[in-house]
Amino acid sequence: MRVLERVERDAAYADLALEAELARLRLAPRDAALATELVFGALRWQRYLDWILAPHSRRRLAALDARVRVILRVTAYQLAFLERVPPFAAVDDAVSLARGRPGVAEYVNAVLRAFARRGVREREPAPPRDPLEALATRCSFPTWLAARWVERWGGAEAEALMRALCERPLLTLRANTLRTTRDDLGARLAAEEGLASRPTPYAPEGLVVTGPGGAPSAWRAFADGAFAVQDEASMLVAHLLAPRPGETVADACAAPGTKTTHLAQLMEDRGRVLALDPAPARLAHVREAAARLGLSSIEALDGTVEALAPRFRAGCDAVLVDAPCSNLGVLRRNPEVKWRRQPADLAVSAARQGRILTAAAAMVRPGGRLVYATCSLEPEENAGVVRDFLAANPAFHPDPPAEFPLPLDPDGFLRCLPHRHGTDGFTAVRFHRDPTAHVI
Repeated sequence: MRVLERVERDAAYADLALEAELARLRLAPRDAALATELVFGALRWQRYLDWILAPHSRRRLAALDARVRVILRVTAYQLAFLERVPPFAAVDDAVSLARGRPGVAEYVNAVLRAFARRGVREREPAPPRDPLEALATRCSFPTWLAARWVERWGGAEAEALMRALCERPLLTLRANTLRTTRDDLGARLAAEEGLASRPTPYAPEGLVVTGPGGAPSAWRAFADGAFAVQDEASMLVAHLLAPRPGETVADACAAPGTKTTHLAQLMEDRGRVLALDPAPARLAHVREAAARLGLSSIEALDGTVEALAPRFRAGCDAVLVDAPCSNLGVLRRNPEVKWRRQPADLAVSAARQGRILTAAAAMVRPGGRLVYATCSLEPEENAGVVRDFLAANPAFHPDPPAEFPLPLDPDGFLRCLPHRHGTDGFTAVRFHRDPTAHVI
């Protein structure tokens, strides 16, 4: 409840707020897993939960105090989606949390007991008359975002995408192939942590892990630098850049270092990896990750790419721009984002992305490679930015690889879609700088 209240009232990031609470309380793994499920489940299904709760409340949920609204949502999520906690226990916990102000506990008790008495199908009231509103409500998405996706992909695929983004994400690890192999990492996790695993279908170093193993950062293999936690779509971005041993490579938006360390790993830690980021605290995570994974080729540089790029003009064989974006492709992991984004945010993001991409491009030597990537599926942040960049930078041309683990789109873009590939939503494209380009 404290985590969800911070997200609701203070616009906190759910993952960071939850991490702080779990560190403070030091819960047993089973309880930490339940707390995590409740936080992210209540956020993913927030609109749907409000809809099925509404008939049992004489007051509009939007008019309630944030704490009361959070208590109702998290308990409704337990009752509608989970089976571990008996309904009477979930309701009693909610009432206990609601005590302190006159009448609040009684109100919460009345709403939730009425809700708990209904069957699963009976909990859903009549859907909104408008088909789009009904779809967005059932899939628990803002109507404006559902409308965009229905227009782009059609109703059935848009629904599949929204439902995939409401699922629990897989726990995917990137084996540190400088210290172990994917198979040996899987065997070690089975022996030490009792975890089952299977290879990822596209990324050659990826491992999907299942089982009640607790936080990966607590495993011995993590402390030994045998792996990094990374989604498979994110791994494919570094493969698209294809860094080679001995090259000078830059990661223009490096923190927290997951892709940076992957670049160094693919280069066999031979060469130079420039990690640029304007946030010193986040840049510290890059250094920590590099040290834990035993990588010495990474140089962390504090500053924006616009400020730092002139120091390395035409000095890099390859540059990665994993640009800040709307994050609408990673809503499984950051579900609160979908309740905060507005359509106007996309144009603001695109303008910023264009500036970053242009600055980073100046670092690429003639004949070098440049990858632009976002964890967004929106055209404004991807095709639109690329179109404007190519129009203003004629020395760069699309450069899709002839072969790639996941087939690229006809336009040369890598598009990872949660409902098709089981990954986060990512978009990326590679460019080649003309070897005869004049450098000022």
